[in-house]
Amino acid sequence: MEHVVYTQVYLQDINQYGEMDKAFAEYFAKAPPARAVLGVARIPEPPIQISAVAVRSLKDKRAVYPPNYKSQDSFSPGILTPDRLFVSSMPGSDPVSGKVPDDPAAQVDLALDRMEAVVKAAGLELSHMVFVNPYLTAELPMRVMNERYARRFEFGNTPARATIEVSGLPGGAHIEYTGVAVRDLQQRKAVRPKNMPPSPTASPCVFAGGTLYCSAKGGFIPGPHGGVYASTTQHQLRQTMRNLLDNLEEAGMEFSQVVATTVYLDDLADAHSFDEVYGQYFGPTMPARTTIQQIAPRERKADQDGHYPDLEQVSLIAVRGKTAQ
Repeated sequence: MEHVVYTQVYLQDINQYGEMDKAFAEYFAKAPPARAVLGVARIPEPPIQISAVAVRSLKDKRAVYPPNYKSQDSFSPGILTPDRLFVSSMPGSDPVSGKVPDDPAAQVDLALDRMEAVVKAAGLELSHMVFVNPYLTAELPMRVMNERYARRFEFGNTPARATIEVSGLPGGAHIEYTGVAVRDLQQRKAVRPKNMPPSPTASPCVFAGGTLYCSAKGGFIPGPHGGVYASTTQHQLRQTMRNLLDNLEEAGMEFSQVVATTVYLDDLADAHSFDEVYGQYFGPTMPARTTIQQIAPRERKADQDGHYPDLEQVSLIAVRGKTAQ
């Protein structure tokens, strides 16, 4: 367990955070991993699901704490490895009092400040980030989050990103950020297919050495009059996989090199039909996978322009080297 450097905890009832945290601490007595905790609508086996990242070598692994950091929680703010930094979710609340400001922009700034403090404590800058997960509740306007977030990164060279609305966050927060940074900037390279314009908020994919972190994709058709036009999960997924393949091919890679995915479903009842399509893309060696339904299902009706809501999203991590056999 000491090889574990990062964990994602999904709770179907965020009010069970304290109970979870107490049990979690029993398994990580020394230098606990970085961690993000989310309240979600449904998971395959309630009440809890945990995914993790582990490193093979413990050399140079250490916990990172910003100055004056105080917490009774059973995780490290950051875990540094020889080539990367894994950052725990940093909420949009006052680090001393735990109070959540009324102003959404202030919440976003607090969360970003806290993430940056961890990154700087490791001797890095936000420009070293290769992947970021903004997790937010319905109370935090997406427009506000994107506007404040874009101020912290270079236009067109932002980290890959999966922005996920969730049912709840610990401590009553409405926004938190977690992510991965690369220690050597020469090992960082953003990847953007030619059919995607530069973005102030997310790069399609970013390399951290031989590892490719890709933003979450849905069934959005890019280009003029773009949007989600498919009305079923299966049909949207086919477009999603096309979008993901555009990213992989731009990086000189293919689906067989994908080692992990996170699947966000509008309704977990669609898992079986989703799998029928998903399983056709990866060959005999399937990647590790996390599947959640993060919020209540949306109404599946087209708007006046024929656009449907996202019924699924997929983010992925791929590695260079030999393809899976």
